[in-house]
Amino acid sequence: MTTLSTTPVTEPAEAAREPLATRLHRWAITVDHKRLGIMYIASGLVFFVIGGLEAAAMRAQLARAGNDLISPQVFNQLFTMHGTTMVFLVGMPVLLGFGNYLIPLMIGARDMAFPRLNAFGFWLFLFGGLLLYFSYIGAQGLYGASVAPDVGWFAYAPLTDRTFSRGNSTDYWILGIMVSGFGSIATGANLVTTILCMRCKGMTLLRMPMMAWMMLVVGVLVLTALGPLTAAQVMLLFDRHLGAHFFDPQQGGSAVLWQHFFWFFGHPEVYILILPAFGFASEIIPTFSRKVLFGYPLMVAATVAIGFISLSVWAHHMFAVGMGPALNAFFSAMTFIIAVPTGIKIFNWIGTMWGGRIRFEPPMLFATGFVAMFVIGGLTGVMLAMVPFDWQVSDSYFVVGHFHYVLFGGTVFAIFGAIHYWYPKAIGRMLDRRVGVWSFWILFIGFNLTFFPMHISGLLGMPRRIYTYQPDRDLELWNLISSLGVPIQMLGVSLVIWNLVRSAFKGAPAGPDPWDAWTLEWSTSSPPPEHNFDASPAVGSARPLWDLKHPEDPDGRYE
Repeated sequence: MTTLSTTPVTEPAEAAREPLATRLHRWAITVDHKRLGIMYIASGLVFFVIGGLEAAAMRAQLARAGNDLISPQVFNQLFTMHGTTMVFLVGMPVLLGFGNYLIPLMIGARDMAFPRLNAFGFWLFLFGGLLLYFSYIGAQGLYGASVAPDVGWFAYAPLTDRTFSRGNSTDYWILGIMVSGFGSIATGANLVTTILCMRCKGMTLLRMPMMAWMMLVVGVLVLTALGPLTAAQVMLLFDRHLGAHFFDPQQGGSAVLWQHFFWFFGHPEVYILILPAFGFASEIIPTFSRKVLFGYPLMVAATVAIGFISLSVWAHHMFAVGMGPALNAFFSAMTFIIAVPTGIKIFNWIGTMWGGRIRFEPPMLFATGFVAMFVIGGLTGVMLAMVPFDWQVSDSYFVVGHFHYVLFGGTVFAIFGAIHYWYPKAIGRMLDRRVGVWSFWILFIGFNLTFFPMHISGLLGMPRRIYTYQPDRDLELWNLISSLGVPIQMLGVSLVIWNLVRSAFKGAPAGPDPWDAWTLEWSTSSPPPEHNFDASPAVGSARPLWDLKHPEDPDGRYE
């Protein structure tokens, strides 16, 4: 038996009449998980625009051979800031923001387990991001050096040594990422505790939405992977300022040690970014296919397996450093193995859509685009798991194309799908469907135009991290095509942002459940009240809203 409470859509008139300063103050001091989730997502989207502009400047430089639009020093700063921004200040906060907003609503809780820690985590993330970008005006230091970090988002030693990286720009990179990482650790601990300890009556682990399972594994990965990165950053600060030599080969240290520390975080980070995207797809696809998620127990098992295996594949980023045949073989095998549970998810989503009555609303378009793009990125990832092939294309644009298909075509497409899906719940108004469809197709075309040619230019020998190239290498056409795709992507993203802003004022009222969905967040008003539910929900299955609306169909097949 499912007991739920549906609260009518209301907005107190006195709140609407409050002065702007008072409303901003309420947001600044809030501990409400919903407001914090929105602030996470909004901040991440702002950084997404900044990181996108940095990428656009790099692609403009590479549009033709021998270009001198920007200098080598500025190019190094741009790709450092672009990569750091997209990984640490866009992917993680936006996805953790969705977890913040949705998880208590999905499991029938009033808030996160530690509301004040939740707010502290957000402000740490934002301060870390601002500290990183403060380097543009504050990192000149005593040496008159470059004003932004220029060591790559991976900060390989010895590039971070004070001999190579003079001034304080690298220190800003270390401290900005470290502070932001503390915020992510706080949020990860909060998510794990909330999911394990605050589920409503009747919601067993195998009745949780897939989104909750994904965020549970993500929380564990955050707690496991960010610690070693933070330790390595402290060691790097000691190297730079206290005379330590952890990563200095000339003094008995090891530059490769930094790579091990960094990629022990860096590869689980891929799954920290992609698992929430899996969760979005696992909620959106069943709703718009009018079918239950195919193979739910197998999806749960695959999610947990990915979490475990992701901690043992980090060194497949290091095949070219000379680890030896045994280690290369081990990490190659683990990379192949992790493709199995990942492939299970693809088949589950296809099985859910197969035979369904699919409605291609904007959330479903972005979700199916995510599946298609992630499959391409996954296939090239399997290619890179083969050590001889990896040796040939290591540090080439083939790798750049691969990870953008995974992290942009995968994570970002899924994020846009989630925004279109849950925006009515958070704001109470519908996004414009026509603008949503146009933004998807424009972004889809621009994305493939930019990143698919990178596989070809990489196979032709285009190296990563170079600011120009010679005109006699047969690379001009492919780089020009990649650069032409950027303004198309910018148009698609601009349409999404315009749709978000305009619909907040002029969108049609959404109502509590505009998609006829089945998880608990759709049982309360849009937007939800501060306390989420008038009465604590009690559920009897993994699809409580379906049980409530269709008691004659206990199998819940939407048919």
